[in-house]
Amino acid sequence: MSDRRVLVIDDEAGLRHTLLLILRDEGYQVATAEDGEAGLRLALADAPALVLCDVRMPRLGGLEFLERYQEAGGTALVIMMSAYGTLDAAVEAMRRGAYDYISKPFNADEVILTLRKAEEREQLRREVALLRRQVGQVQGFEGVVGESAAMREVMDLAARVAPFPSTVLLTGESGSGKEAVARAVHRASPRAGKAFVAVNCGAIPENLLESELFGHERGAFTGADRAREGLFEEADGGTLFLDEIGELSLPLQVKLLRVLQERAIRRVGGTGERAVDVRVLAATARDLVDEVREGRFREDLFYRINVVQITVPPLRTRPEDVPPLAEHFLALHARRLGVEAPGLPRELVPVLAAYTWPGNVRELENVIERALVLSGGRVGVEHLPPHVRTGRHPFQVPDDDGDLSVKRRLPALEKSLIVRALERSRGNRTKAAELLDLSVRALSYKIHDYGLE
Repeated sequence: MSDRRVLVIDDEAGLRHTLLLILRDEGYQVATAEDGEAGLRLALADAPALVLCDVRMPRLGGLEFLERYQEAGGTALVIMMSAYGTLDAAVEAMRRGAYDYISKPFNADEVILTLRKAEEREQLRREVALLRRQVGQVQGFEGVVGESAAMREVMDLAARVAPFPSTVLLTGESGSGKEAVARAVHRASPRAGKAFVAVNCGAIPENLLESELFGHERGAFTGADRAREGLFEEADGGTLFLDEIGELSLPLQVKLLRVLQERAIRRVGGTGERAVDVRVLAATARDLVDEVREGRFREDLFYRINVVQITVPPLRTRPEDVPPLAEHFLALHARRLGVEAPGLPRELVPVLAAYTWPGNVRELENVIERALVLSGGRVGVEHLPPHVRTGRHPFQVPDDDGDLSVKRRLPALEKSLIVRALERSRGNRTKAAELLDLSVRALSYKIHDYGLE
């Protein structure tokens, strides 16, 4: 480990001086701080490799320091120092992300041994991260295909954040590939061997979502004939992907915020808490800043999940990614359908690249699968849907198709307007409803009726 900078945070001047001498003799570069607030400023400004932090201090204690340091994106390994009476607090700090603890009083050998173990772990983590980056096409990012500068930037940011436990917020239009990026982050992380659990927060009725996320005890409600663990417990040790997090109701937002802060859940109908070690990745097609401004999303939850934000660009802004994505989906679905994997026919490239893909990557995948099914493996332009071949939006009403019946053409016009409103509002149903002069409930019914979900 080439970076040997250590920050010592303790309110006892004598202990700070003792540790300074011990660590300097071992070749460490040492900085000291007399309390948690001063330590937090130094830790964020100087980015040490290791932090030795006392549990009990005035102004800002060790647990509070750890929480604020992690929220600010600090990456140093934190080792807590505790006297006998604060040992439980040190153990709690480890549960919240500290690397280890040292009991006071300690001798020089104990301190050096603990730091060397931390250095070895950090070195191993870096080597693993490097190997994963080198073989990223195999371990992590094979599901995220893109040659554009925008997607290279997305994948670079995803690779850099993957080794750390920080929460990530993925934003972008529906179907743009947010879940694929989330899965890649998980596969490139130290949690790759554990579960990746995905849930669409907008697809589960509100009265069931709390039980789905946090589990329930037997008898918690009608029909709860046995206890059941929730998705947080299922993802323990791994990653929980909360898709469409902007759809959560305000009461559930409060409960999710508490879980993220306490790293513990309480089942519906339960009285005790259960500790969980879960990395949360969240995604939304909504503008959460607007949602916060309008009072529909909690500001404190927004800052909790928005530690690192990755914005996945829509496919229409990166047409150079269409051919490699089409090749990828051809190979993927050919294997699944049991047909010979064809290459991407040259004549398809300009046709696919000219279309604007309002449904983004998800629409492209569906088009390729359809073409494979219809062709049996020999895909041609004739196997593409008519709206892709002509470059016309699938819900666009033709200017003149000879049919002047208002009764027959009104549904198509209504469908087209709903699609345009959803595109303009980036999937925000409340905004779309305002544009359409409809209630949110009426819009939701129409989206369901037209198959636009």
